[in-house]
Amino acid sequence: MKKLVILGAGTAGTIMANKLAPLLNRDEWSITIVDQFETHYYQPGFLFIPFGIYTCRDVKKSKRDFLPNGVEVVMSVIERVEPEKNRVILSNNAILSYDFLIIATGSKITTNETEGLTGKLWQKNVFDFYTVEGACHMADYFKHWNGGKLVINIAEMPIKCPVAPLEFVFLADSYFTERGMRDKVDIHYVTPLSGAFTKPKASEILGNMLEKKNIRLTPDYSIERVDNEEKKIISYDDNEIDFDVLVTVPTNIGDEYVERSDLGDELNFIPTDNHTLRSKDHENIFVLGDATDLPSSKAGSVAHFEADILTENFIDAIDNRELRAKFDGHANCFIESGFGKGILIDFNYDTEPLPGKFPLPGIGPFSLLEETRMNHYGKVMFRWIYWNMLLRGLELPIESNMTLAGKKL
Repeated sequence: MKKLVILGAGTAGTIMANKLAPLLNRDEWSITIVDQFETHYYQPGFLFIPFGIYTCRDVKKSKRDFLPNGVEVVMSVIERVEPEKNRVILSNNAILSYDFLIIATGSKITTNETEGLTGKLWQKNVFDFYTVEGACHMADYFKHWNGGKLVINIAEMPIKCPVAPLEFVFLADSYFTERGMRDKVDIHYVTPLSGAFTKPKASEILGNMLEKKNIRLTPDYSIERVDNEEKKIISYDDNEIDFDVLVTVPTNIGDEYVERSDLGDELNFIPTDNHTLRSKDHENIFVLGDATDLPSSKAGSVAHFEADILTENFIDAIDNRELRAKFDGHANCFIESGFGKGILIDFNYDTEPLPGKFPLPGIGPFSLLEETRMNHYGKVMFRWIYWNMLLRGLELPIESNMTLAGKKL
């Protein structure tokens, strides 16, 4: 019997298990999925917790509830992968051999890359919202905060969901306005990018929104350390920024086993073919989601589009055919902009976000690069779609590769 092992039961791994389980003959194939945590978190929901829109209970369910029957689930830390021997070593020294391996172990924050980040102010005046714990601590703090200097800083790129820090400051503007204390909160967006976002057209529009909302922008900022005594962040070129509350987006890295296995780059992201999603170094290993080193966004929509492409290519691979499906870097992101409105961007490796209607040309109902209430409803509805459709590998009415239909060039 041939063996498929999937590492990671997060968004990307769960989708792949659901897509491949019905396609592989169970008399010929076994599927095993490995993860170290029982709980599945709806990570886009972390953003809403500090502002009381979601609670910690609203963003978590059991991972096993979303994995198909017949797939063996192994809950364990991964010690290392030995690709030359086609096997995975688990923390208890158990060995999983494989014919094909799909890596979907994602990325996570690491706080030890920035000096002083987890000093005495950690989870008191310094918070993150990329973990459920950090988001919940911040929610408790904001309930009683009287205002001051609120700084959000991205340590370095790439990060999961590149628009999330922008959404955070937009929601903060809305939250403190509705509480009648916006004039007491100085919001400062500090980023290593040259503008508000990675794509120039969207960066200009989003930068103008920051200005209109009286949110200061400091680009090209490379943080070196956090001074817990003076409450300031300091860059490598000695640019100091004071804070009363610091919201950090720490360095994002891949899982530690990637380093132990010598599979990845300096941030533990795995070299992956931009279009086929096959490992650049091993023909029977595929990678998707945040675990890759692709120049696409590390976002849930990207994992979904990649899964469609990888499903086709995996079937080709096991039949010894050329990999015909090509991923184009497609990303589709709702950006919550506060006050019940949102923006939608749709882009890929080669095409910047463009204005227009989505997904139906000329009809929508969503508007691209435009702030609307319908886009906000799309963001809100996505949580139901995520739990009930996307994770289960069901078809969604969006093409895997980006289309120019409905867009204004």
